[in-house]
Amino acid sequence: MRGTEKRAAGYPSRFDGTGPPKTHPTAGRLNPANPLWGSNGIAFGPDGRLYVAEFLGGRISAVDLARGELDVVVPADGPVRSPDDLAFGADGSMYIADLVPARVWRRTPEGEYSLVCDEVKNPNGITCVGDRLFVNEMKPDGRLLELFPEGGEPAVLTEGLAMGNAMQRGPDGHLYYPHMISGQVWRIPPDGGEPELVADGVDRPVAVRFDQGGVLHVLSLGPEGRVTRIDLHGTGSRTLITSGVVGLDNAAFDAENRMFVSSYASGGITEMRPDGRTRVIVPRGFDGPYGVTVGRGGTVYAADHYGVASPPATTVGSRADDAPEPAVQVLAPFVHGIVADGDLLHLTSQFGDVRTYDPGHGSMRARAGGLDRPVGIAVGPSGSLVVAESGGGRVLAVDGDDQVTVLAEGLGRPVDVAFDAAGRCYVSDERAGAVLRLEEDGTAVVVADGLGAPQGLTVLGDTLYTVEAGHRRVRAVSLATSASWTEAEDLPVGPAPDAVPLPPEAEPALFAHGLPGLARRFAGIAAAPDGSLVLSADGEGTLLRLTPSGPR
Repeated sequence: MRGTEKRAAGYPSRFDGTGPPKTHPTAGRLNPANPLWGSNGIAFGPDGRLYVAEFLGGRISAVDLARGELDVVVPADGPVRSPDDLAFGADGSMYIADLVPARVWRRTPEGEYSLVCDEVKNPNGITCVGDRLFVNEMKPDGRLLELFPEGGEPAVLTEGLAMGNAMQRGPDGHLYYPHMISGQVWRIPPDGGEPELVADGVDRPVAVRFDQGGVLHVLSLGPEGRVTRIDLHGTGSRTLITSGVVGLDNAAFDAENRMFVSSYASGGITEMRPDGRTRVIVPRGFDGPYGVTVGRGGTVYAADHYGVASPPATTVGSRADDAPEPAVQVLAPFVHGIVADGDLLHLTSQFGDVRTYDPGHGSMRARAGGLDRPVGIAVGPSGSLVVAESGGGRVLAVDGDDQVTVLAEGLGRPVDVAFDAAGRCYVSDERAGAVLRLEEDGTAVVVADGLGAPQGLTVLGDTLYTVEAGHRRVRAVSLATSASWTEAEDLPVGPAPDAVPLPPEAEPALFAHGLPGLARRFAGIAAAPDGSLVLSADGEGTLLRLTPSGPR
């Protein structure tokens, strides 16, 4: 059986306070704060530390592998928005593939930034060969280019990449790169020429890396944590390693030939041994979490951008240094809203779709597509799925035959929906700063206004609760008396303190050259059968559980 060694290391929240919210003594984390907001490209720097591109966090951090300590080198308030891969040049400069804005940056050893190129679409795989810089595009029919930091037009080495990603110079001097869609590895000389197929039939290749002995390692992006080891310059044999690290993204080998891997699905840094055993260096965590729901038996599920995940604890616990990591239940790309419905989980993606997942059969059913930023989802009294279409300003219903109807339109930015015991529908409108009740004719009645970016919404008994991401608090409204009060505040929700504040028109694009870009964050909330509330502390990567105390 595969073994896993765990490192005990505590990491602070990205918020100033790391304890429970001030105004609610029962609140507690169900998991520790996430130290890395997704870990994508990784590379060893001249100082011997491992540098990690945090695509979702907009940062680059350096890891001291001996102690597991993190140092933010490229902060979220700098020019870089969505770093997906990085490489170091001969002079120690760091080169960064900034995917969504379609930019490639140079950061000098002195910390100065300059734009190398903004003509690469979805720049992802990046590598240096001496003082030469190469980058490829993560898109169908992508290109592999040489860039010139001192100026000059990019040189196209080849086209037709079926979604490029992490690449590297091999022992033979060629550039090796994956085709993610076709399951292949190719190579090409750095000076150009005819690309050559190196390996076919590889499981979902996301990165190619050579160890110190020249053996090729191809990482797969699936839930099994597979690595295909190919002895290209020896016998040509293949060895398949299964590590269990969900959603591998990249790898780096140190001078002792130890292999370290990253996970786009849940962050972290893990040492992977040749037999598949793993040792946690930096623990994995939630990418959001976004929407949250409580299923049968009190199991908590979070929609966590790349999949559905559950916290390691289902009751309030302390921030133990050795706390286990969240468990990814299923990889489901770009899930943001979630609701439990008996044995099923209904999911939304801000990139336009509604799906139903059956955990018992492991099946996923498409329910609706082409929507404009659907976020919150609930099950209505008739069994229809009710969805807040944030970008379209509408609330929609999806019936059992997957027919979509409009329940309300003309709203500002609806984010979440909830029903009370009488079957009345409520919606949080982030732009209007209000919670509304929808009447049967589609008109909206204000239940509470003057709120700060209300997002997550739930009803427990005769009380409605919403997460005010703008004010970092949970607001409660009595549906019987209309009285309202703050249930908890100083919550780690909304943008983290180190995130650069952006006006709406400057927010990163939802789509980048036809592929998903960066979604808006969403702090969800759900009522549990035991009378507690579970909410997404999306600013630090935790789930919180609290027992409402009522008006004070």
